[in-house]
Amino acid sequence: MPKYWMISDRSNGGVGPDPNPDGITYWVSDKQPLTDINNWRKVTEANFEKLLAAAADKFPAHDPAENEKQSHITILVHGFNNKFTSATKFYQDLCGKLFDGPDRLGLCILYDWPSRGSVLGYEPDRSHARICAHDLTDVLSKLFDWLVKRQQATIDNPAKACKAKVSLIAHSMGNYVVQKAMAAAWTRKNQPLLVSLINQLVMVAADVDSDLFDAGAPDNDDGNAVANLTYRITALYSGRDTVLGASAGLKHFGMRRLGRSGAASRDGQRRERDQPRIGGWRSRRGQPQGRGGQSLPLACRRGQRGEKRSGDARRIEDSDAQIER
Repeated sequence: MPKYWMISDRSNGGVGPDPNPDGITYWVSDKQPLTDINNWRKVTEANFEKLLAAAADKFPAHDPAENEKQSHITILVHGFNNKFTSATKFYQDLCGKLFDGPDRLGLCILYDWPSRGSVLGYEPDRSHARICAHDLTDVLSKLFDWLVKRQQATIDNPAKACKAKVSLIAHSMGNYVVQKAMAAAWTRKNQPLLVSLINQLVMVAADVDSDLFDAGAPDNDDGNAVANLTYRITALYSGRDTVLGASAGLKHFGMRRLGRSGAASRDGQRRERDQPRIGGWRSRRGQPQGRGGQSLPLACRRGQRGEKRSGDARRIEDSDAQIER
């Protein structure tokens, strides 16, 4: 089975700066460095799905009472200012830290959308993010249909229970891609309330409005869709993120960014002690609580000088620090 997986929305054979006019392409690899497109092998959509299903079927089976031990199929969506080389370097580094070795979480798929790789390209990148969200919608919609079929198959025969959970990690403007894609997918599937598409959504330095999940907010329709399609949401944020500070001040009319200030309360102020409260769960002092299930090993808390963090939280934060936003 392939070790590395990629769904690409880039032009020029998967390395270009613009959306691919022919739609997304599918790639697998077993060879590093992943920054070299020649180390990737292009496959058809049908073959990609077949290989992915076979890889998931090889995950260890667990008793339903131990579902928190299930492996994850995780989709990684990178952020603003990432060329193909920087996006794949980040992906390779993250896989080495979380998806390799005896304690690996499962497997990870890179969703590579065409960020121009320039700090001056914020507006073009945001435009590309909106365009590519439609293609990610198609991916999520097909995944939803597959999960519903597997759910019915499990009801008919418990021996056919799925061995994997679907999770998603989004960084920076990649969260905007995810926001728009999940909103469209939820609408396309008639706003389901009884099926969770994403088990764990990790929003790292999210360049989305901090009131995304608050009733009455401009983007709350999107936030409601994300919450209803997701079992648990974890937001990593830091008040020291100068890029998101500039994003709020220069591009979003002063609206706080979720990745810099955390989730806003109804009066628009940041929640300090109960932060964030999203999708029916809450986080106190950085430890997700509530409805059970395995959380990706990340701390959901504001970065503070001198505080201790888990090894896995540091691993993803170290990876995050290597990306140029």
